[in-house]
Amino acid sequence: MHKGYSGHVFHIAAAAHSASLPAAEMERRLIELGFIEGAKVTILHEGLFGRDPIAVRVNGTTVALRRREAMAILVS
Repeated sequence: MHKGYSGHVFHIAAAAHSASLPAAEMERRLIELGFIEGAKVTILHEGLFGRDPIAVRVNGTTVALRRREAMAILVS
């Protein structure tokens, strides 16, 4: 997704994308940040080099994520 994209969280699939953390831990952290099914998500900003990290607004809260973490969040 690119800057300005909006959608809703469909599912969290952390298993394939969380090399530094176990999948269950990554999923728990994302849920604690507000990435629950149905939450509105908007991409606000992308880093200059490699587009990493990204700033995301989820249900009115702004969160910074690494791109590999954001790849675990499926948005429709």
